[in-house]
Amino acid sequence: MIGFKVEKKENQARTGTLFVRGRQINTPAFVPVATRGALKGMSFNDAAFLGAEMFMVNTFHFYCREEYETVARAGGLHNFLGVDYPLMTDSGGFQVFSLGAGWERGVGKIHKEGVKSARKSMVKISEKGVVFRSPIDGSVVEMTPESSMEAQRKLGADIVFAFDECTSPLAPRDYQELSLERTHRWAKRCTSFSDQAVFGIVQGGSFEDLRRYSARFIASLDFPGFGIGGSFGDSFGDSKENMSHMLQVVNKELPEDKPRHLLGIGEPEDIILAVEKGVDLFDCVIPTRFARHGTAMTFSGRVNVKASRFKESVEPIDKHCSCRVCKQHEIRYISHLCRKGEIYGIMLLMEHNLYFMMRLMEEIREAIGKGVFADFKKSFLERASC
Repeated sequence: MIGFKVEKKENQARTGTLFVRGRQINTPAFVPVATRGALKGMSFNDAAFLGAEMFMVNTFHFYCREEYETVARAGGLHNFLGVDYPLMTDSGGFQVFSLGAGWERGVGKIHKEGVKSARKSMVKISEKGVVFRSPIDGSVVEMTPESSMEAQRKLGADIVFAFDECTSPLAPRDYQELSLERTHRWAKRCTSFSDQAVFGIVQGGSFEDLRRYSARFIASLDFPGFGIGGSFGDSFGDSKENMSHMLQVVNKELPEDKPRHLLGIGEPEDIILAVEKGVDLFDCVIPTRFARHGTAMTFSGRVNVKASRFKESVEPIDKHCSCRVCKQHEIRYISHLCRKGEIYGIMLLMEHNLYFMMRLMEEIREAIGKGVFADFKKSFLERASC
């Protein structure tokens, strides 16, 4: 199981220590996502060298073809991956959302764009669970709270998540209410899996009373930790503000002495706002996704290294960055690699981006420890908006 201790607080923002697998993880912490059991462009050891202390693996990708059975025969994910780092697995609920409401309306958890043309959902949801068409081979797949938890048990991660429905930011209140009650019933069905640390998930969309109700209910089930999932706004421009407000509402209801994980959120400004409201853990594919698209993360905002202005630039990606990439390579070389589609360009950007994320979390912890997080937040957001 796990342990958790809050170390320092500045209003709702806090630092802590999460004890997992005989290791101590400093929080707030960013958890890199090894989607199918690997980090794209980097080894686990290299990521750990940069400061990563725990990793997330996606259950869904081992579920569709029952590949979790292969992992089980290998002795679990730690043996299968050849690592001893603490591991998390998600429940598969977000991937089901992506095939369902997300695919149908072309939206994500935080709504940033206009609604795309309606498409037919590939998911059917019932009290039992969900049925969907596999994106791998089109076969019909059923996932229930019990089968998700069984798959996670066989995968053998240290921290797992209860099965839930991640609702669309466009879902009306009446559907949010029905979904929330079902998610709560599913959470109760997940509580019997006690050989791993199971985190319950708070839902409720962008409705304050539903979020508060969900936080109180999930907290009553005495999970050792909590995930905060779902969507946070139904129109362009208000999602981030709503997210910050809902996190404040939720975290005032959750126990102080247990960790809180914001699922699938990882843009730097979102992390800053969430830490301010008391979140301890984050997972997201953003460092990898940005790298694949030629985007570098810096304390002054994103940099598109493919831009023509970098073709002859002898500067590093970020002259204030101390990562190996910025020390050894000019941006014109990385720009060339990315424009030509070379894998090494992605690898270099992934290393730089993950280094940035680890330094960001380190600076956040240091600021909270010194009681100057509010000043850090103001300075960071001002630099990032330049």
